Amino acid sequence: MSASLDALDPALRAFVHAVCSEGARLADGRTLDWPQQRAIAEAVRTRWRAGGPVMADTTTLRIAHGIDGFDVCVHRPQGIAARAPALMYLHGGGWCLFSLDTHDRLMRELAERAGVVVIGVEYALAPEHPYPVALEQCIAAIRALREQPEAFGIDTSRLALGGDSAGANLALATALRLRDVGAHAGIEALLLLYGAFDTALDADAVRTLGTAEDMLSADEMAAYWTAYLGPDAAACRDGYAVPAHADLHELPPTLLLWGERDVLAAQNATMASRLRAAGVHVDAHAYPRTPHSFIEAMSTSEIARDALARGADWLRSHLAVTHDACA
Repeated sequence: MSASLDALDPALRAFVHAVCSEGARLADGRTLDWPQQRAIAEAVRTRWRAGGPVMADTTTLRIAHGIDGFDVCVHRPQGIAARAPALMYLHGGGWCLFSLDTHDRLMRELAERAGVVVIGVEYALAPEHPYPVALEQCIAAIRALREQPEAFGIDTSRLALGGDSAGANLALATALRLRDVGAHAGIEALLLLYGAFDTALDADAVRTLGTAEDMLSADEMAAYWTAYLGPDAAACRDGYAVPAHADLHELPPTLLLWGERDVLAAQNATMASRLRAAGVHVDAHAYPRTPHSFIEAMSTSEIARDALARGADWLRSHLAVTHDACA
């Protein structure tokens, strides 16, 4: 067993080994294009998204935007108000992979545990749809929620934005855009899970946590940034694309969760510090012996379940949820 895997919590070590070995088996040594990578990513996650809470209702709705529009999936847990607070959730995958399906259980878990409606956005993927397409769709989704609250069964004065990895980037960028156009009223909380906030990676993290044996390598992260922003990604200083370069004032209360064995750990710690320095109310927790994407292992990992509970408690507190949802 590699030294990198050996440093992980046992349940998460098994998760990383299962995901990576199955991905390697399906790739079979081939050089894969993005559609092929997506197909394998979906197949590998099938086991990990199974099970979990049963919703009172799950509905797919189409948001009109541009030529084709895009889908959102609305998860409504049992026993909540007709107009409930809501979390708009943005899945990870380096802006290039994953879908509402890969993150289905994560969204249902948050809905049930927090007692909120969770609305997942099926944003368009890079490199076919580079920045700012996904971000513009996130803004359009917020606009649709506000214009048609009855269709979603939500209280638009109590909204949160959340996401993991690239989705955390999009959630933060959406909050920044809404703030800058004076449309941030009602956005009461941010939930940011092991976010991709900076194109530059910590050198020690690259050497010790971002190898080919890790859940997310430095080379993979660089490829994702290039697919999202183009060949000059490293030089980008657009704060909506790379929030490490953004002015972070007047953002809603923010919870950041990440694993200490993640190549993105250092930039998550830095983001937490910068948000606090900007006057944002921040709660942050780094989990020891924990890799990137660890919450996906919620079916087998107590650490992943603890992170879900922390996130749900944060949402309940900041969205003033009174429903006694199951923890």
